[in-house]
Amino acid sequence: MKIARPIAALIESFQKLPGVGPKSAQRLTYYLLHVPQSQLDDFAESVSRLKKDTVVCEVCKNVNETNPCSICSDTTRDHSTIMVVEEPLDVLAFERTGRFKGIYHVLHGAINPLENIGPDEIYVDDLLKRVSGLKPQVAEVIIATNPTMEGEATSMFLMKQLKIKNPELKITRLGMGIPTGADLEYADEVTLTQALDGRRELI
Repeated sequence: MKIARPIAALIESFQKLPGVGPKSAQRLTYYLLHVPQSQLDDFAESVSRLKKDTVVCEVCKNVNETNPCSICSDTTRDHSTIMVVEEPLDVLAFERTGRFKGIYHVLHGAINPLENIGPDEIYVDDLLKRVSGLKPQVAEVIIATNPTMEGEATSMFLMKQLKIKNPELKITRLGMGIPTGADLEYADEVTLTQALDGRRELI
């Protein structure tokens, strides 16, 4: 049976999303056929405005409605402590704990030679600029990349580069609690809090 072109087009669009296979794409598409048109219009408008109404913070590279973002603009936070994470979702995960009062730096990825992702493809240089200078205000950088091969490789690279830029800088890594190979965005608040409290200094 030939599928109607609007249905086939939406199935194809869903399949382009990460983690969505052919069957899931089909289920989502046919589910939306039963949704009232007003909800579909709202959904389409939300997708349409996703990039139009958001910006990448010029300071920390997190995604927000304002530039600088609400976290970087918050004068009550500890601006001498920067937590480096791979993705904006990781910021949300740590904010849910309510324990971290510093600011962030989002790399938007990790070093992965197999995918041709090097330091130049992620926001490494911007981090190095934040900790260098005549009077750097940053006292500690917490490297909170995922405990994967790519995350560990990124952590080692950052440690070396950060020490070159600022030899006096304290550099720490999240402590135990995050399983090897896991993504931080899926960790619960207790696990993230333990990892933050148990961070160790990198030498």
